[in-house]
Amino acid sequence: KIASTNGTEDLNLTTNLRPKSSPFQGIISQCFEDHLDIYIAELDRSLGDQIQKFVDELKKDGYPVFEGGEDTSNVLPTSADLFVYFRNCLVQCSKLSTGQPLLLLVQTFQKYLREYASRVLTANLPKTNTAATSLVGTATIFIQNLPNIPSMLKEGETIAKLNEPEICRSCSVLCTAEYCVETIQQLEDKMKEKIAKSLVDKISFESERNIYKAIIAESIQILIQDLENACEPALTAMTRLSWQTIETVGDQSLYVTSIVNHLKRIVPVIRNHLGSSRKYFIQFCTTFVDSFIKKFINHLHRCKPNMIGAEQLLLDTHSLKTVLLDLPSINLTVSRKPPQNFTKIVLKNMTRAEMILKVVLTPNDSARKFVKNYLQLMNNDGDIGTFQKVLDMKGIRRPEQAQLIELLKREHAAIIASHQQPTQQQ
Repeated sequence: KIASTNGTEDLNLTTNLRPKSSPFQGIISQCFEDHLDIYIAELDRSLGDQIQKFVDELKKDGYPVFEGGEDTSNVLPTSADLFVYFRNCLVQCSKLSTGQPLLLLVQTFQKYLREYASRVLTANLPKTNTAATSLVGTATIFIQNLPNIPSMLKEGETIAKLNEPEICRSCSVLCTAEYCVETIQQLEDKMKEKIAKSLVDKISFESERNIYKAIIAESIQILIQDLENACEPALTAMTRLSWQTIETVGDQSLYVTSIVNHLKRIVPVIRNHLGSSRKYFIQFCTTFVDSFIKKFINHLHRCKPNMIGAEQLLLDTHSLKTVLLDLPSINLTVSRKPPQNFTKIVLKNMTRAEMILKVVLTPNDSARKFVKNYLQLMNNDGDIGTFQKVLDMKGIRRPEQAQLIELLKREHAAIIASHQQPTQQQ
């Protein structure tokens, strides 16, 4: 409002008047700008001490224990401390300069983001090499004691590469890396706000974000590898069973029960500790089932069942498919519908395993009919290697396979040609 000329009343008029900036603003700090590298060097030293403090505390007190759950965070508190320190440094430095010294500060932040990633996060991921050696030993013992499959399966269920604290730590490292990826972006945006416009394009933390994304990927891979390794002895046991002597189809085989028990024991722990990172838990589940089912099919190819044995394997495969479809919600009272992509991967790959067994159950009295049936069941897959593996499962000797392979080539070529004709006519 502006007072009227007679001073008796106010007029409701708006103005564009703004307080002028002080002509003295920045004069003193400009005098020191050429020497602010000394100040940045001191911040560098201080940040180095801070990282060392984080490392020393973890060595002294051990990695924090988190309860897990959707409503709790298992992000390392030191990551938040680091970004608070960054923020304070940025606030102080930007008061002194918005020019070249801020670029030096960017480089300093980048340096210690990499330090934190390697010395605090990656350094606390479980080491896999030594554990893998013990796992090989476990698998060897498992195979050597195949006559005692029931007792060995039970023993195998308690043996996994990672213990529960190591699984929880892997999840915490993942969640902390996720937090860092998000907060690095916020840091970059804030620095671009503070720095002179002419220097904005020189600020990028993309490399640092990628480092933390790589830690997320590594954490997921460690969890997947651990679960796969826990299931490996059971898959090996499957290939060593005498499928040619099976006389009756019963309940699911012991190797399936062993796999299911591993899934029920390990997956809920991971789900609980990735409660705040649902998307990465789903990524873990999706990547695991894709990899595991491929391994399962590879082991399936090594079995040579009779007809009853093939029916038992088909029952086992269906049991596994049912469990895998519900993997994200395994052991939960109320199931949560998994993402469509996850369900699609399980159905596609496990259906393929079922089709392989249905081919094995198909009589091969008529070679042509058998090949046609194979292509129909296997979705017109003309791969010779896959076909040979199925023939091996059926116990067809290599010399006798030649005719069937030639038939497959001709029938598959005919299918391709029939699909191409309508396209050419159009």
